[in-house]
Amino acid sequence: MIDLDWKNKMGVTPDMSGKSPKLSNNSHRSVPLSSRVGDLLQTSPSANLAYEQYLRLPDLARLWSSKDFPSWSSETVIKPALQGLEITFRLISIALSDPRPYSNRCEWERRLESLSVHQIELIAGLCEGDESGSAPTVDLSRSNGVLARDGSSREVWTLPGETLSVVSRSSEASLLPRLATWQRSEGVAQRIAFAIECLMQRSAYTLGLGEPNLSGKPNLEYDLVCRPSDLHSLKKSPKSLENYENEIVFTTHQILESWIRSGRELLCRIEGRIEAREFDKASGDCWILERIWKLMSEIEDLHLLMDPDDFLRLKSQLCIKSTAGSEPFCFRSTALIEMARSSKDLRRRVPEVLGVEVDPKGGPRIQEAAMKALHRKRDVGKIHLLQAFQATEAATKRFFYAYWQLIMVVIGSLEAKGNRAFIGFEGESDPLPQMFLEPPYYPSLDAAKTFLGDFWQHEMVNPTRSGSESRKHRHDTEMRDGERD
Repeated sequence: MIDLDWKNKMGVTPDMSGKSPKLSNNSHRSVPLSSRVGDLLQTSPSANLAYEQYLRLPDLARLWSSKDFPSWSSETVIKPALQGLEITFRLISIALSDPRPYSNRCEWERRLESLSVHQIELIAGLCEGDESGSAPTVDLSRSNGVLARDGSSREVWTLPGETLSVVSRSSEASLLPRLATWQRSEGVAQRIAFAIECLMQRSAYTLGLGEPNLSGKPNLEYDLVCRPSDLHSLKKSPKSLENYENEIVFTTHQILESWIRSGRELLCRIEGRIEAREFDKASGDCWILERIWKLMSEIEDLHLLMDPDDFLRLKSQLCIKSTAGSEPFCFRSTALIEMARSSKDLRRRVPEVLGVEVDPKGGPRIQEAAMKALHRKRDVGKIHLLQAFQATEAATKRFFYAYWQLIMVVIGSLEAKGNRAFIGFEGESDPLPQMFLEPPYYPSLDAAKTFLGDFWQHEMVNPTRSGSESRKHRHDTEMRDGERD
C-alpha cells in the first residue's frame, strides 16, 4: 500500500500537494491557454451546411437513426459501423475501376483491404459487447433443409466426419459478394471474407457476407440492418464535376462520417454504463472508441493516394479556400466537433468513477483517490476505465495532429496555414495545433501517476525498512486507510 506519509518522504510541501506537476519554466514553447473545445472549433454555419449537402449527410443520417429493431439496444452503434464498411466496398470498386492510367491501383487495393479489415475488427468488438441477445439473426443450420432465398444466396455443406450441416449465407444487396465475382477485385474480396470469418470468432453471430461460417453460427440479417440498396442510392454527389477524384473524396468522407456517428453513439453508451457503474463494460467500449479515432486517421490518410493535380483542381471546383481566418476542412463536420467535445467531456466522469467529490477548495482529493486506486488494485475495472480515458485522449489529439500534417502534405504548408502568420507552436491563430497542444484532459490522473512514480523511485533508491518491517508497515497503513475510507 501507499504510505500516507508519502508527502514527507518525497519532500512535498503542503502547497505542492494540492497542485498538479508543472512543466519546466525553461521551455520556450507555450501551451495554448484556451482548453475549451467549443471555443477552438467555431465554424461558419454556411460552410457546415455546404459540407453536409455535398456528402448528402441528411439522407445518410436518416439511415443511421432509423430504429428498425426497437428491442436491439446496440442497433444505433453497430448500424452506422456496418454502413461505413459497406461504403468501403463501394470505394474498392471505384478505386479499382479508375480509368486514369496514373492511378496507383496497387496501393489503393492494399490500403482499402487494410481499412476494411480494421473496420471488421471494430465491428467484431462491438458485436462481442452486444449482450442484449436481441440482434436480428437467422440460424440457418436449423432450417431442416428448407432454404428460402429471401434476397440472399446460401450454400450448404457437411464437414468431413460431421453430421451437422454448415450453412453459409451471402447477401445479395451487399457489394462484397459482387466484388468476389469480378476478376480485378476477386482476391481482395476473398481476403476480406476470410477476415470476417476469423475476426467474428468470438461473437455470437457472423455477418453473412459470404464468409465460410465454418462454426455454423447464426447470421446477422445484414440486408435488413445495413440496407445496402438504400445506402448505395446515395452514391452520387450533388455536385457533378468532370473530375474522377470527386467520387473518391465524396465516398471517403461518407465512410468517415459513418464512423463518427458510430463513435458518438458509443460515447452515449459509455456514459450510460458509467452511470450504471458497469465499469468493465464501459472500459471495453472506451477502448473501442480509442480505436475508432485511430481508424478515422487511417480513413483521412487515403487523401495521400489521390492524384495531387486532380485533387487540387477539385479543391478549386468545390470552392474550398484557405484564407486568413478560415477553419480547416475537418472542422466543417459538426459531428466531428461534437465527438471531440464528448470525448473530452469524459473527464467529468473521473470523480464518479473514483467515488469521490471534487474538492471545492481545489485540494488534491481526486489525485489522492486516483493514487490509491492505481496502487491498491482492489477494483481493476476502474483502473482499466481510467487507462482507457487517457488512451482516448491520446488518440483524439493524435487524430488532429495527423490531420494537421496531412493537409500540409496534400495541399502545401503555406496553403494549409491559410496564408496566416504562423509562429510555430506558439501561434494561436491556427486552431489545429491548439487541439493537440491542449493541457492534459485528466490533470488529476496525470499528477497521480507522476507522484506514484516518484514514490516508487524513492522506495527503490532509499529503502527505509527491512522486508518484514516493510510488510508490517504496509499492513498497518492499509488498515488505517480502510478506517478512513
